Amino acid sequence: MDREFLADLFSPFGPVTIRRMFSGFGVSADGVTFALVIRDAIYLRTDADGAARFEAERSRPFRYDTRDKTVTVGSYWLLPERLLDDPEEFADWARIAFAVAERAALAKAARKPRKAAIKTGTSAKREAKSAAKAVKKAGATTAKAKTATAKTEKAKTAAPKRSRLPR
Repeated sequence: MDREFLADLFSPFGPVTIRRMFSGFGVSADGVTFALVIRDAIYLRTDADGAARFEAERSRPFRYDTRDKTVTVGSYWLLPERLLDDPEEFADWARIAFAVAERAALAKAARKPRKAAIKTGTSAKREAKSAAKAVKKAGATTAKAKTATAKTEKAKTAAPKRSRLPR
């Protein structure tokens, strides 16, 4: 399957972006990937509820082999072949896949700010630790660093201030 075929196939769904991914393509809309095309097979994103619909069509989840085992990715299922001949029904399945992918992306984004808020509360401690590490890496001890800082502060206060008045 090439990009032109995929663009034509997904046209009833709406505009999509098709990018190289793994050994095939990823199909996305509004920055959300909802379909994979690998080895001339199309896999649509689904959740536990949608998997039953794919099972009813005798479809299967995406699988790939590693050296040790076969990995099954339950969130992407093989598109039933009959949908390739029915553009309207295909578009409905693609819309459902997009909705599932969008919900998953929103759930993932909702988890990120919470983590960021925790990190923000400790940013001062992190900065202090990284500064201490940098001082130690430079070969100075904490006492030497404090002495150097004190000398710098003393020099700043002793330096005469220049006037900004024109001469």
